Amino acid sequence: QVELVESGGGLVQAGGSLRLSCAASGRTLSSFAMGWFRQAPEKEREFVAGISWNGGRTKYADPVKGRFSISRDNAKNTVYLQMNSLKPEDTAVYYCAAEEYELTTRTSAYDYWGQGTRVTVSS
Repeated sequence: QVELVESGGGLVQAGGSLRLSCAASGRTLSSFAMGWFRQAPEKEREFVAGISWNGGRTKYADPVKGRFSISRDNAKNTVYLQMNSLKPEDTAVYYCAAEEYELTTRTSAYDYWGQGTRVTVSS
């Protein structure tokens, strides 16, 4: 069992930055691919960024490419999402998730989920 806890969300003006963290307990994250997802009001949860177990591969959704960066520190059992040049359309609850086998963008493939951290970007 893996417990994931997100932090770092908040209110920021458009053009600003935030860094989200996802801390894990229960098992080491080094055997998991990790993903960040987001869900805006009345919208489905969507993939934002993902990283392979060793950080060697990353994937990004098109709307965030060039602005967001995912990274991980397996020694700290933590995954990060650096978000720059934030836009109002980035407003959502952001979730981290762990997938035991491979890096994928499919929401249904992820085995463990955090409770989410809210990001609000004002215009």
